Amino acid sequence: MRLAFMGSPDFAVPALRAVHGAGHSIAAVYCQPARPAGRGQAIRRCAVHVVADELGLAVRTPSRLRTDPEAQAAFAALNLDVAVVAAYGLILPQAMLDAPRRGCLNIHGSLLPRWRGAAPIHAAVLAGDAETGITIMQMDAGLDTGPMLLRQSVPITTETTTAHLHDLLADIGATLIVKALASSPAPIPQPENGATYAPKLTRDDGRIDWNASAEGIDRQVRAFDPWPGTFTLLGGSLLKVLAVKPAEGSGPPGSVLDARLTVACGSGAISLTRVQLAGRAALDADVFLRGHPVLAGSVLGQ
Repeated sequence: MRLAFMGSPDFAVPALRAVHGAGHSIAAVYCQPARPAGRGQAIRRCAVHVVADELGLAVRTPSRLRTDPEAQAAFAALNLDVAVVAAYGLILPQAMLDAPRRGCLNIHGSLLPRWRGAAPIHAAVLAGDAETGITIMQMDAGLDTGPMLLRQSVPITTETTTAHLHDLLADIGATLIVKALASSPAPIPQPENGATYAPKLTRDDGRIDWNASAEGIDRQVRAFDPWPGTFTLLGGSLLKVLAVKPAEGSGPPGSVLDARLTVACGSGAISLTRVQLAGRAALDADVFLRGHPVLAGSVLGQ
């Protein structure tokens, strides 16, 4: 089958490899342009671009599509059977959705219609959902509103992090998209009820509000691992909170209850088990406390 693959981050890489390994003819790979990244701000290709170059595939990196008729015409000229889309980063105009003979298939990281939008994996963990999964969807002009072709669910436990789910769902998406291309499953309209939206995250979403419940903060830490991360203030310094666990105790929200970094929340308490001061190495709490004692009664977030 002649197709275009459209994706940018690590999440899309297993699908690109799977589609290529299944023997499909990939006429072009579309991904985000190379951009400055890291402390040195060196220009870096996205993960999909790196793998596409490794596989010897043609890569296109338009910065926009909806207002670029030349890019739309170039896409139509590929004479595609289908386009596979996985976390591409640009909205496809109707002309591009209509160009491939079988349309555009999206690998979405949730069980639609729950968690449409940019950050579905984070949202499922943050909300305390019991499960999430992958939906292969026929794209339409709406935001993740198209009919569903295939779905597979996975459980979310009290230990699940977004980092774990990301890799698991990326592999499931790779398997399902190959299956969808081979079997042409019948489209099923999404239910009219139960739709939720997962907006794009910012770094400030990781700020811990100690007035929240211990359960909610635990979910926040797991949901925002590894990005945008969670953080608070300790004596005016930024402290990244990398892992926590439930604890006994109560007190004013944000107050440190003992010498082991047990912190009171709006309800309940949590122990900070792994932390990192800005610019320093990540440390388990007991190691951190040897060099940075935190007295009971200290208040985080100030």
